[in-house]
This record gives sequence, C-alpha cells and structure tokens, in this order.
Amino acid sequence: MSTYQSDIDTAATLIESQGNAWNAISPEYAARMKAQNKFKTGLDIAKYTAGIMRADMERYDNDPTQYTQSLGCWHGFIGQQKMISIKKHFNSTDRRYLYLSGWMVAALRSDFGPLPDQSMHEKTSVAGLIEELYTFLRQADARELGGLFRNLDDAKAAGDASKAAQIQSQIDNHQTHIVPIVADIDAGFGNAEATYLLAKRMIEAGACCIQIENQVSDEKQCGHQDGKVTVPHEDFLAKIRAVRYAFLELGVDDGVIVARTDSLGAGLTKQIAITNEPGDLGDQYNSFLDGDYVNSADDIKNGDVVVKANGKLLKPKRLASNLFQFRKGTGEDRVVLDCITSLQNGADLLWIETEKPHVGQIAAMVNRIREVVPNAKLVYNNSPSFNWTLNFRQQVFDAMQEAGEDVSAYDRANLMSAEYDSSELATKADEKIRTFQADAAREAGIFHHLITLPTYHTAALSTDNLAKEYFGEQGMLGYVKNVQRQEIRQGIACVKHQNMAGSDIGDDHKEYFSGEAALKASGKDNTMNQFG
Repeated sequence: MSTYQSDIDTAATLIESQGNAWNAISPEYAARMKAQNKFKTGLDIAKYTAGIMRADMERYDNDPTQYTQSLGCWHGFIGQQKMISIKKHFNSTDRRYLYLSGWMVAALRSDFGPLPDQSMHEKTSVAGLIEELYTFLRQADARELGGLFRNLDDAKAAGDASKAAQIQSQIDNHQTHIVPIVADIDAGFGNAEATYLLAKRMIEAGACCIQIENQVSDEKQCGHQDGKVTVPHEDFLAKIRAVRYAFLELGVDDGVIVARTDSLGAGLTKQIAITNEPGDLGDQYNSFLDGDYVNSADDIKNGDVVVKANGKLLKPKRLASNLFQFRKGTGEDRVVLDCITSLQNGADLLWIETEKPHVGQIAAMVNRIREVVPNAKLVYNNSPSFNWTLNFRQQVFDAMQEAGEDVSAYDRANLMSAEYDSSELATKADEKIRTFQADAAREAGIFHHLITLPTYHTAALSTDNLAKEYFGEQGMLGYVKNVQRQEIRQGIACVKHQNMAGSDIGDDHKEYFSGEAALKASGKDNTMNQFG
C-alpha cells in the first residue's frame, strides 16, 4: 500500500526521468492530486464497495447486532452531505450506505417532470444519478484531503515537525466517503436483455448492489400502492441471471443482487406460468390462482382459459384488464416461495415489501424461508409510506389489550391524535419505533435498513418552515436564525458554501498550474472568511 511520501518519491523519480521538460511539475502536488482521486472509474468503486458489503454481510451472519443502514438520495449533494455528517458525528462510515430510490428518480429527476413510481422515467437517469452521487462523494474526499494538505503546509512553515507527522498520518489513513449504494432498477425496465443493459450502465457508474422486483415492467406500481402485478418465477429469475452476467462481464465478481418480492400486496398476475410437470415452479405459481374448477366442457365459455392446477382443471378468474387474480390470503405463501426460489437461483439478499412495519409479521415469513435457506437475510424498506406513529400506537394498544390492561382511555381508531402524544401508550410506541431496526435485525433477519425517500420529506418540511418565516413577519431573521445561525452553531460545513462547491480545490490547482501568477478566490476579500 502506497503512502503519501512514497507517492511523492515515485512522482519525483518519474519527473526526473523526463529531463528538464517536467522541471515545473511538483512531485508533492502530483502526489496530492493522486490522493484526491483514489477511485479512477465507477468500476473501481463497484469493486471496492462490493467487498465492503460482502464483509458486512458476513459480519451480520455472525452477529445480528451488526446490521447496516442507509438513507435515500435524489441528488449528489444530498448523498455527499449524508456521508460528511456521518463522518462528523460518528468518526466512521462503517455499516452506513446510501440508497438510490427509483421513486425519487421518477418524482424528482425525470425530464417529464414529477412522475409516479411506475417506471415511466428515463432509465438512463438511474445510472446517471449513481455516477452523480459518486462524483460528489469523491469531491468530499478531495475537499477533506485538501484541508489536510493546507494544514500540513502550515505545520511545515511553522517548523512543527511533530504536527506535520501527525497530519501526514491522517493523510495516509484517510477514510474515504465512498460507500456502497443499494441501487433500485425497478422491475428491470423491460425484458431480461433490457435489464442486463441497464444493469451494466449502473455497475459502470459504481453500483455494487442492484435491487430488482418481481413486478411486470409495464404494469409496475409503487410497492405501497394498489394494482401490483407479479410475473412467474422463471421470468424474474431470467432478470436475476441477467444482472449477475452484467456483474461478471465487468469483473465485479462479488456484486450483490437484492431480489424484491411484492407478492404480499400483489393480487394479480399478467401471465399463467409455463409448467411441464406437477410440482414444478410454474405449477406452484399457478396453484395460487383464483378461479373455478371445471367439471365439463359446459363450464367453459368462449374465451375462457383453463389450466391444470392441483391435479384438477381450473378456470382462472380473468379480469376486464386481462389480468388473472390470485386467491385471497395466499400472499405470505407466495412471498416465501418467491424468496426461496430467488436465493436458490443467484440472489444474495431479499426484500419483502410489506404494508406495515411489524417485526412479528416479517419474522414469521423469514423463519419459514430460513427452514430452507438458513442464512437468508433481508433489505427492508423503513418506508415513509407507513404512518409509523399510528402503526406502533395501535400495536402497543393491541398488546396492552391482549395483556388485560385497561385501555379505556384510548380510542384505537384515533390514536394519531396529538392528545395522546404525552400518554404512556405513546411513550411505549416511540420506544418500539426507536428499537425497531435493532429488534428486526435480531428477530427478523434484516441485514440492511433503509428509508427510501427521507430527503424528499426533509426538503419539503424545511422549505415550508423557511417560507413561512421569511415571507412572513420574521423576514430575513427567518433565514438567519433558523438556517445560517444553526449551521454555524452545529458546525455544518456547507455554511461555507463556496468551499463546499470546490472553490478551495480550484485555488490549489491554480497554484499547482500557475505558481505565483495564480489568481485565487480565497483572499482577504472573500466573505467566506467571516465564518472562521
């Protein structure tokens, strides 16, 4: 492993070999620029982060308290600020990832304007966002290292060899802001070939982990909305294989595939599965179809479809949309079959989309899956689509009632009311929310917890509060008191927004390229100096 000093020495040897032509090139500056650009390509990033994620998966298998977390991002700056904040508050990026949400790409990144989560946005914007996220994370590295280099120069100028050595050690042991991204490819944006092509783009942009769902591409719905339509297992497995081939073709041999099942809330299928013999995957898929058993040809009308399922002739119920319906109450059985099948055919992790955050419900399904695949583990969507307060207050209410406790002071249907915010029930519910991720990691096999679109909501909330104050009676104080002053008090780096946008990096380069002739932006008249 090279060090800052060894990179300087290597550069010096190379420069010397060029004779006088490279005399103006500084070995130390060359070493600095190299350190600030550790990852040269997206594939470098994908290979590096895949190793991190695989190690974290193994660590979780040995100790379920070691689960991982991420927050969804819709812009490179958002991802950059998350990782800068994590390093600031926790001194490490350990087990903290980023999530790229297809929902947020559709709602915030499409040239068509805001779109619902139905795979109508430009699919290339998904790979584009991955590249953008890593561009901002790489700049976070360059910015942080640039600060260390300037500190090193100051220490050397002051003749403080001890401090210089300490800073050089920080440079050699610098922890990158580059972390794994769990990237949403929806249902693949087409057939298996389309899935393969997009997966390649995403991996080339830096994705080490791709999440794909078992919905029909052209009928795709948000996982927390109605009208979801699943595909037979063989169709889904073809797309899993397509993603694996993409990883292998690009040399990311330990790339991670997350197989998502929407079957719990999906009551429809577009296709009747191909089946060759009783009990095969196609037969199992068809066995969940709702319909009427046929006793004679008289039971069949013009246009009816008849299949053999469960050893009998079944006429599946076909809707006006030309979709077929599953029997009610079969969702959990279909989820379990989906998950086992995916893990047995190349997927690494599971994603079960649920209608509520309930540890017991998730654990019941995972325990059934683990009877067949003992190390099965999940990525779980801690979704803003859930009303977390209401759900957990109802869970606590039900537990109290079942235990014979007096719940007469509460109206279960109205537990979201602010009148309960200080109640014992609300306190218990908040504690269950606080420990949900740790509880679910321990009891329900959840390796990775994410929130799909948190910054969509935080941006809306903070903007609403700012607009109310600034355009109201508070005027400029609404901004200064609630934004800038808080940035200063809390040490938010982007209070110096010129620095965050790369002004100091640009000044460094001007000096490297032009020496004393460099026209720098960071002089005494730069108002950023007001922030210390």
